[in-house]
Amino acid sequence: MQGMLALEDGRTFAGVGFGAEGVQTGEIVFNTSMTGYQEILTDPSYHKQIVTMTVPHVGNTGINPEDVESSRVWVAGFVVRALSPVVSNWRSQRDLSDYLREQGVIGLSEVATRALVRHIREQGVMRAAIAHGEAAHDPDALIALARRAPDMSGANLVNDVTCPETYHWTEGSDPAWYRQHTYDPNGPLIVAYDTGIKRNILRMMTDRGLRVTVVPAQTPAAEVLALNPAGVFLSNGPGDPAAVDYMIDNVRDLLGQTPIFGICLGHQILALALGGQTEKMRFGHRGGNQPVKNLLTGVIEISAHNHGFAVTADSDLNGAEVTHINLNDHTIEGLRHNDLGAFSVQYHPEASPGPHDSLYLFDEFVGRVKGETITAAE
Repeated sequence: MQGMLALEDGRTFAGVGFGAEGVQTGEIVFNTSMTGYQEILTDPSYHKQIVTMTVPHVGNTGINPEDVESSRVWVAGFVVRALSPVVSNWRSQRDLSDYLREQGVIGLSEVATRALVRHIREQGVMRAAIAHGEAAHDPDALIALARRAPDMSGANLVNDVTCPETYHWTEGSDPAWYRQHTYDPNGPLIVAYDTGIKRNILRMMTDRGLRVTVVPAQTPAAEVLALNPAGVFLSNGPGDPAAVDYMIDNVRDLLGQTPIFGICLGHQILALALGGQTEKMRFGHRGGNQPVKNLLTGVIEISAHNHGFAVTADSDLNGAEVTHINLNDHTIEGLRHNDLGAFSVQYHPEASPGPHDSLYLFDEFVGRVKGETITAAE
């Protein structure tokens, strides 16, 4: 059945629809990962975004319940060059098209994704409308719909993705892929703010003997401190970090009270709480192959990314030092403030999907939680 992607600048891309039928709007972005589409689909950081995969063949490993990163698919649409007609992975329980149909998400295949990605790189991310079915026959109406869609700048999407109530996480990772699970029911307590948290982040902490309590993003700092945590974690998430004012206030109140570790949106929130600024990127970083330099060690890490905002380079971070930079465009990828016991990275060390180069950051968090001295070599 016919499908269509229409951008707010008037450019359209024809395709073949799969998954759910209908029309949806979102910000059109691209991801350069070679695999891991299931984790991408279920990452809450992609809320309100239509994701284009640069790898040409997608769907051959099917879908399994072990690899999802949340309870549902969060992308607003999914665009691929070729949808695999064969599912051959031994872990698969269903195919991608059926999964998206069940989740109410539109997929589009047979799209000229190379031309689409080049267009996004040149013009920047923009609003778009994706259609599968009858609506795909009216590109002018889809362009108009894209132009009426909400813009990502100034959007607080955390309220849509955060958990409704506090819960405790005890599940560890599969030892076939990661280290042996060593969850300790008497280990140090970590309170994790859920602004769109991924499950593998939680597994990385329980694997290291930490107890994890996850709280909604709106939870006041005073309530978090009343739990007497050994540390606080700030999660990834969607939207404009500057719009999540209550989280910025919470983190400002927590600084110096307990060790803090932030990832992605959590990194941006920490920078804003320190007095820095954030800005929207032209087309962001999304994929499992981004080169990052650790300025403390000189080591280059290949890392997983998913973000469209970044900490502004000339931000006044109140004494925090920049610890990591992206080697493609030299954006800030990490910072730490030892006097206040806080550190963060813009990228995703939990590697889901992605390489394992940066798992040491979870070990550093454990060291800080236990009061161990952190040196430049670490």
